[in-house]
Amino acid sequence: MSWGGRINTDQIADMATYDDIAAALAPHGFMARGGFHPTGGDNISGETVLIIGNAGPAMWRRFSRTDGPDAPDALDAWTRRILDPVAAAFGARALYPFDGPPYAPFLKWAAKAEPVFASPVGMTIHPEYGLWHAYRGAFIFAEKLELPSPVEHASPCLDCADQPCLSTCPVDAFKTDRYDVESCATHLRNPAGADCMAQGCRARRACPVGQDFRYAPDQAAFHMGAFLKNR
Repeated sequence: MSWGGRINTDQIADMATYDDIAAALAPHGFMARGGFHPTGGDNISGETVLIIGNAGPAMWRRFSRTDGPDAPDALDAWTRRILDPVAAAFGARALYPFDGPPYAPFLKWAAKAEPVFASPVGMTIHPEYGLWHAYRGAFIFAEKLELPSPVEHASPCLDCADQPCLSTCPVDAFKTDRYDVESCATHLRNPAGADCMAQGCRARRACPVGQDFRYAPDQAAFHMGAFLKNR
């Protein structure tokens, strides 16, 4: 499958800048998270991929003031409703990590766009945002868009000798070679898991990186509930 589909270049006006797109996303709590120019091995029909995401509670505040979290797939539907018009305004096509199967390889794309790394607990860690971020979409452009120069950065986990994320889980769900999903889900369904359900994963909270971007309790509870609903 070729990601991105066909874009009608006749409908594209003057190509906007990366900063223009970032400014259009900001009022909704979304962030331009870098991008890359695909090569043949990426199997993308387009010349530029721009990754869209969020960090901290900004996006959640916008979402919770409009749709609210109770409807099924509410966040995905809201994301699409916000990002589709922004993409169209700049002559791009929007793709989403929740479209599929098959699912677009967003984590692979993100690693091409900005300095992110696999953490000991499996979640993708960012040197500034820590574990408190996510990828919500991608804009595919038919033309080459000038992108910010990549920032060189090593994984913050390399300098974290204690790695508290691996020793904080009440049911030791994070092993050296795998994530014990069933143990985690069982814990969350029991009264002992109330803290994780209300405040977010203890292992995630234990990471010292990006604490300023930690999710608010209602945002954390929303994501924990979504995880449990799909188990």
